[in-house]
Amino acid sequence: MSAPLRLMAVHAHPDDESSKGAATMARYVAEGVEVLVCTLTGGERGSILNPKMDRPEILENIGEVRRLEMERAREILGVRQRFMGFVDSGLPDDESEPLPEGCFALQPIEAASAPLVAAVREFRPHVILTYDDDGGYPHPDHIMTNRVSVEAFEAAGDPDRYPGTGEPWQPLKLYYQMGFTKERFEALHEAMNARDMGSPYADWISRWEDRPQKWPVTTRVPCGDYFEVRDEALLAHATQVDPDGFWFVCPRELQREIWPTEDYHLARSLVDTELPEDDLFTGIHAEEVSPACH
Repeated sequence: MSAPLRLMAVHAHPDDESSKGAATMARYVAEGVEVLVCTLTGGERGSILNPKMDRPEILENIGEVRRLEMERAREILGVRQRFMGFVDSGLPDDESEPLPEGCFALQPIEAASAPLVAAVREFRPHVILTYDDDGGYPHPDHIMTNRVSVEAFEAAGDPDRYPGTGEPWQPLKLYYQMGFTKERFEALHEAMNARDMGSPYADWISRWEDRPQKWPVTTRVPCGDYFEVRDEALLAHATQVDPDGFWFVCPRELQREIWPTEDYHLARSLVDTELPEDDLFTGIHAEEVSPACH
């Protein structure tokens, strides 16, 4: 028997795993893939975005509440999850405002990457998912998440780097999350308007910067059958997700009809593949193990 395929998703905060690639993970779990979510911070500086949860006792214990939410979401998705131990940097209102001392985004790159390198060497993923170099959106923790994910991908297989963090292991593919594209939201917007539903996306699309997409979509993973699991995991993050809010305006059935995939950019590959892809493990299925670099 071949060894199971393994997927690692690297995220900045609790709830990011449920809003970015959750249906993909749920699909692969159902197919027998081992999935580990690495959450780099505890989300301690996150705002309460659900008015129903905006209570003083929750705000005072937001770090612990978000850990409990993460555990529930993990159970729903069927994945393993671990925190990497860093402190949320927050999102300053003003770009000139300094970040809090000791926060994740201010860590030296090797200090920030070492726990993730150790996790890669222990879990031995074939594929890693993370954000692009703009962070998907310019939150300092998301940008730093890209940096440490790329560092871990490139360093984990090198026995001379990060000594004391386990035996070398070289992942084979690195992907950037591409779920929030103008193309996707325009398609959903047009479909909702065509059915006289009214679209919540018009203002967002009108403010979209008119520039070429920096990282083109290379890989579309069919996972519409798992959108309900994705939404359940999102709702588990009750402080962050309003059940009456933006995330749930477009009916799931319409999403399955118009855009039944979650989308990615293949940023690194050590195996042969042909683009476009419909599977993150294209080129890996015949591999029983992934050799470390020597």
